[in-house]
Amino acid sequence: MNPILLIPARMASNRLPGKPLAEIAGKPMIVRVAERARAADIGPVAVATDSADIADVVRGAGFTAVMTRADHPSGSDRVHEAAGICDPAGAHDAVINLQGDLPLIEPDVIAAAANALARSSADIATVAAPIADAPEATNPNVVKVVATETACVAPGLMRALYFTRATAPSGEGTLWHHIGIYAWRRAALARFVTLEPSPLEQRERLEQLRALEHGMEIVVAQAQSVPFGVDTPEDLERARAMALGETL
Repeated sequence: MNPILLIPARMASNRLPGKPLAEIAGKPMIVRVAERARAADIGPVAVATDSADIADVVRGAGFTAVMTRADHPSGSDRVHEAAGICDPAGAHDAVINLQGDLPLIEPDVIAAAANALARSSADIATVAAPIADAPEATNPNVVKVVATETACVAPGLMRALYFTRATAPSGEGTLWHHIGIYAWRRAALARFVTLEPSPLEQRERLEQLRALEHGMEIVVAQAQSVPFGVDTPEDLERARAMALGETL
């Protein structure tokens, strides 16, 4: 496969306005995410944004920025437009959509999504890690993936059955914390953005359910731990402390 890594970024955020440009140990968060993407070494990296301020910062750090429309309803729509701008001939047959609020994500987690797509015939690949802390299991802000190894096409991968904010599945066994990175086959992404939002997607507020509801297959690679994501001012302070610890 020949992937391209795209990071959607916008200034609007309900809980942390201007999040992509928030400073973390001397660098804007979006630059830190781009650095992690580049370190995964699986393809070219670009930031897809509707903000000239974000684009200027990204370019100043030596990365590619692609200006997209401001009216996209989701990051998937934004990266689809960006892929068409970056690669109109379709030379890249896979698009890796990496969330821009994961400044401490390990590069091998990014690579795991791309490798899972390459090792399977699925439309989409993503990553999950076991839930180790009991509060995560009941936290609606933690998205869980219900997945099975039954009838999966490659060892070590799982097939996604459902994504939810609820605690699922019930009973004894591992619960899986979904990590917000998607590896799309180019044709699957092009199809996805033409589909209307689905009932379960709207109910759970999880766009990946649109893919499942329309019969698309999602495989899940397993990670050892969940990368820290930044959603609130408190998260930002914690990320700053964690990043300083990495540089000491």
